[in-house]
Amino acid sequence: MPTVTLSEWNDFLSRNPQAHLLQSGEWGELKTAFGWDAVRLVRGALGAQVLFRRLPLGLTFAYIPKGPVRGEASSADDPAFWDEIDALCREHRAIFLKVEEDGWLDPAQGEPPLPPPGFRFSPQHVQPRSTLVIDLQGSEDEVFERMKPKTRYNVRLAGRKEVVVHASTDIERFYNIMEVTSRREAFHVHSLNYYRRAYELFAPQGMCALFLADYQERTLAGVMVFANRRSGYYFYGASGDQERNRKPTYPLQWEAIRWALARGCQEYDMWGIPDEVSAVTEDEESEREDGLWGVYRFKRGFGGSIRRTPRTLERVYNPLFYRLYLWRLGGSGSD
Repeated sequence: MPTVTLSEWNDFLSRNPQAHLLQSGEWGELKTAFGWDAVRLVRGALGAQVLFRRLPLGLTFAYIPKGPVRGEASSADDPAFWDEIDALCREHRAIFLKVEEDGWLDPAQGEPPLPPPGFRFSPQHVQPRSTLVIDLQGSEDEVFERMKPKTRYNVRLAGRKEVVVHASTDIERFYNIMEVTSRREAFHVHSLNYYRRAYELFAPQGMCALFLADYQERTLAGVMVFANRRSGYYFYGASGDQERNRKPTYPLQWEAIRWALARGCQEYDMWGIPDEVSAVTEDEESEREDGLWGVYRFKRGFGGSIRRTPRTLERVYNPLFYRLYLWRLGGSGSD
């Protein structure tokens, strides 16, 4: 079986600069520290970092996030490659394999009616399927001018209201703000050690930065952003309950975008908006407060185009335990 070491995987990625951040060796090492095992497999010009989530009874759930990585001469339909993936999954006693491919759907073509041979469409996805991607082509001034007028106003307003944005290494301060946001918005956050380990792995490579927005020595908001060659990613952000009228999240996000631009990124992925955006009118959108709608209204102000990823795919190896897994998740409806 053509599994490779972390060093060999990084060599493979150096020949495939289009690979997504979630296929990076650093991401695999991060997940390995928190209940997963990362195994890298390369066959010719095709490769995948497969994450195995440990489950009871020695079973696992296999996951390929934003992969496989395809070289220019490769085909994702190479049967021999997927035979190797199947063998790897069985070796690790995987109940099923989930694949979330990199790339965007063509709006003109829409969703494919059928999955590729050997796969089924998954009832759940792990990463957000819909997002806003900001074009970073051009100068900093040009990127700024492509933002909506109200967003540009709020970026400047925060400065007038004495909000100071700065790079930081204080992960604990950032985490404290994350906990405030989690309680207010009722969303899940990782542990302090998770964010600390992410920073330790990515920041020395120039692939991660933490920015905090302060007012009179009080931290009002923070973002942890990532970059991988051509793309920047807004993964983690938080804001406190105090001084929200000072709009600290606006200059904070702009500073993150400037960081990605300075690193040579060509686009900035805002990472997650409601899937129903294209089917909702502006009036309906302004009234929605559930889920990601408030976050979406903030994100869209920075410009960008709505993008949607292909449907998540699955291969099931153990139908009985797979049904039990879906039952524990609360159902098996379509995504």
